Order: sequence, then C-alpha cells, then structure tokens
Amino acid sequence: MQFIKDFFISLNDILLKMTWLQDLVNLLLSKVFNIDESSYLFGSLSFFIYDVIKIFILLSVLIYISSYIQSHFTPEKTKRILTKFKGLPGNVIGALLGTVTPFCSCSSIPIFIGFTKTGLPLGVTFSFLISSPLVDLASVILLASIFNWTIALAYVVVGLIIAVIGGTLIDKFHMEKHVEEFVMEGVNGDNAIDNIEIELTRKERHLYAAGQVKDIFKKVWIYVLIGVGIGAIIHGYIPQSFIETILGDGNPFSVLIATVVGIPMYADIFGTLPIAEALVLKGVGIGTVLAFMMAVTALSLPSIILLKKVVKPKLLFMFVGIVTLGIILTGYLFNIFGNLFI
Repeated sequence: MQFIKDFFISLNDILLKMTWLQDLVNLLLSKVFNIDESSYLFGSLSFFIYDVIKIFILLSVLIYISSYIQSHFTPEKTKRILTKFKGLPGNVIGALLGTVTPFCSCSSIPIFIGFTKTGLPLGVTFSFLISSPLVDLASVILLASIFNWTIALAYVVVGLIIAVIGGTLIDKFHMEKHVEEFVMEGVNGDNAIDNIEIELTRKERHLYAAGQVKDIFKKVWIYVLIGVGIGAIIHGYIPQSFIETILGDGNPFSVLIATVVGIPMYADIFGTLPIAEALVLKGVGIGTVLAFMMAVTALSLPSIILLKKVVKPKLLFMFVGIVTLGIILTGYLFNIFGNLFI
C-alpha cells in the first residue's frame, strides 16, 4: 500500500509539480549564471522562471484536454440538459456543468443572458454563473500541481457548494423581477432552445481544442506573467514577518483583507495561482489564500460591472453578498481545519 502511495506521489511530483524543472532552473541559475543561491535575486528568478514554464506547459495540455471535453457541452447542449431539471437538482446540475464549461467571470455574462432568455430557472443560471469561473477541470489540476490533491478537491467541493447555495437562495426569493426587462424579452418564446446544433467530428473536436489553446493563451498569458511576477516579488523580496502580520493566522481579519483585496482585481485562476503559491510559501493560511483566489475569479470588479447591466441592484447585491459570505466562511473554515488538507 505504501509503495502505491509513494508511486503516485512521485508521479505527481514529476508530471504536475515538475520538481525536476525546479532543480534544472536552480542548477542553471547557480552554475551557469553564478547567482548566489542565498540571495533574494536567486529566489525571485527561480520562482519566476520555474512557474512560468510549468504553468504554460500545464496550460497547453490541460486547455487542450478540457476544451476537447467542452466540445461535447456547447451552450445549446448545456441549455437542453438544464431544462430537464428544476429546484435543487437543477442548481446542482447547473453548478456541475459550470465546471466543464470554463468561462471566465466576464464571458459567463452573455451565457447567463442566453440561458435566462430560454426560460431556465434563475437559480439554475446563477449556480452556473458562480461555478463557471470559479471551478474548472484545468484549475483543479493546476491547484494540485502547486498544493496537493486534497486542497484541489476541497476547493472544487466548496466552489460547488457556494454555487448551489447561491442559486437555491436566489430561486427561493423569486428574484426574476429583478432581471432587466431586455433580458427577459422572449423568455419561453419561439427562440427557446431551438438552435440547430451540429455534431462535431473527432477531427473537428481536435481542431477546436487546438484553437482554444491558442485563443486562451492570447487572453491569459499577460495575466500569468503578471501573476508570476507578483508571486516572485513576494517570494524573493517581501519579508515573511511582514506577510504574516497582515495575512497570517495571527490576524483575525486576514480572510476579510484577502477577499477585499481580491475583488477589484481582474484575472482568472491561472493568474492568481502563482500569487497564491508565493503567499503559502510565506506562511499565509490556506483559507486566506483560497479566499483571495475565489474573490478574484468569482467577484472581479469588471464582472460585477457587466452583471449590473443585466440585473437590478437588489439582485446584484444579493448575488455579491451570497458569494462574498461564502468566500469568507470558506476562508475561515479552511484556516481552522487547515491541518486536514496538508
């Protein structure tokens, strides 16, 4: 049994954590460029080069795989699946489908409009809207590559719970009247799920997946570099004592601070992961780090501004309040029971 466990740990280190790449980068910096291994510069450069290469390699593979899977779940097919479920089961299915249709928080808004126009229950569409940017297949594996599988899977479960609870509450309070009129026009009308869906061939799915790798790279590469750059500065130059004072377990407001700091930012989970990794290495609690990541991906300011265009203030405040409260509770629970995930 221990042999099997050790085998999978080794496999994880080689394929996901890429510890061999870290060793190679360190060797290159110390032996070829003669940079002192104990210097701040060495720590920052090592972190930056290693994380950029690792994330781009994993992104290429994971986006291709997840996009191939996603090609089976077009918006039309997703709508058709969701119309079969109502109430809590519908919210669960909506949240789960959000994980295999990895739209960012901003691109999820047009999908939300389309779903609402087809007459899907508002709670189901909001469960999808919350989970889609928050959790996807690629982010799970990237989380495992930086932390571990326990944390990655726990993050997924928590994200799905927030999405289901959020959608259920919005459904229970019957918030349909707080959606802008232009969104509700044509609901259950002639255009409700009558789009002709063309089944892709295997070759077309591979071409679609390759195209998605190219398109997503164009959108996220700058955020990855910025995120890794910030992470490298945190890792190499900001004293651990300073980070722990602000975001450490000794500060009871660390989760609140991380959430508030994360909301104004606009990035997807790929850009926030390097920052999260650097914070964990500096001794920040895993709950505080996850709260920051969730705030950036699910509650970014640009996505809130876009959502304001399609829903009225009462529904917008309810959505933001539910997700914010869920993130804060998640952060504190992970900090309290953090030892279970290490």
